[in-house]
Amino acid sequence: MVYRFLNRFEHNLAEGLKLPVWLGSLGTFLASMLAGPIAGAISGFINHMIYGLTLSPISTVYVITSIAIGIAVGVLYANGWFSSARRVFVSAIIIAIVSAVISTPLNVIFWGGQTGIAWGDSLFAVMVANHAPVWLASFTDEFVLDILDKVCVAYLAFFIYRQLPQRMVHFFRDDK
Repeated sequence: MVYRFLNRFEHNLAEGLKLPVWLGSLGTFLASMLAGPIAGAISGFINHMIYGLTLSPISTVYVITSIAIGIAVGVLYANGWFSSARRVFVSAIIIAIVSAVISTPLNVIFWGGQTGIAWGDSLFAVMVANHAPVWLASFTDEFVLDILDKVCVAYLAFFIYRQLPQRMVHFFRDDK
């Protein structure tokens, strides 16, 4: 419940302020870090479906991206990739790549390659105008936005997670 609220709040804030980042996967990151990749995938799925069914029907297209982000964060966290600030940065890059690889075909199929965010779409337009393949321009558009977003979300999740009471963290873990 808290994760769905965080996801919706962050997404609406970013959308309302026209930020070049969504910040919508914070709850998915935290669920993955607390309870593992399956819980993260479920959190990402539920968040995207609720958001899509209530506020933005077009966002349901990206439910698979949210599931993949939850799995990627959970696996990276389980393997110690959220243990230091440097590792969080590398994790964010990996997660941005996963997100961009999955979102790019969806962007090409449904939106002609664009993301709908002016910052990335400007880059897309410049690349296409200079005869870059649509798939490459779309991936670049998506990746530039994802890297900004995932770095912000990864560090935010890292700092929130470190502030959680150990009792809460152990509640979600099997390490008794």
